[in-house]
Amino acid sequence: MNGSPNLILVGFMGTGKTTVGKILSKKLCMKFIDIDELIEKTLGMKISQIFNKFGESLFRDIESEIIKIVTKSKGQVISAGGGAILREENFTNFKKAGKIFCLVASEETIFERLKNCKDRPLLMVENPLEKIKELMKERMPFYEKADYRVITDNKSPHEVAKEIIEILGVKDG
Repeated sequence: MNGSPNLILVGFMGTGKTTVGKILSKKLCMKFIDIDELIEKTLGMKISQIFNKFGESLFRDIESEIIKIVTKSKGQVISAGGGAILREENFTNFKKAGKIFCLVASEETIFERLKNCKDRPLLMVENPLEKIKELMKERMPFYEKADYRVITDNKSPHEVAKEIIEILGVKDG
């Protein structure tokens, strides 16, 4: 499927974009690209360090540049960071490059999945559940612009991948 349009996974942190993306890339014989991993490799720093040292604004600038480069290729499963779709230019690049799937989970599910994570700079606050609710409310209008929404609550990553493959109408190999 190397000449095919990209499959772009967006959604809030903790919805399963990276895990599901890796499964999809194997099943569909497509290259897997994790935007956050690419940023970390490019700068030689963890996302949390980038946020602490340079701030979210510079991180978003770097993210946009990497998205611009990555979306020029085809046949990829791309896992975008939770806030990547907030910038119109990123959404436009994703839209041109392929089908956008938004992975969705409830605030409670996200909190349960992330409560022990120490590498989520936006959740390093007094009340992470409240922060999740606040950020999700802010981001939902952007997430709703995706071509498809797939709910990940109470589903394994393999079940979510299978659902995406069914939506695409591709034979699961």
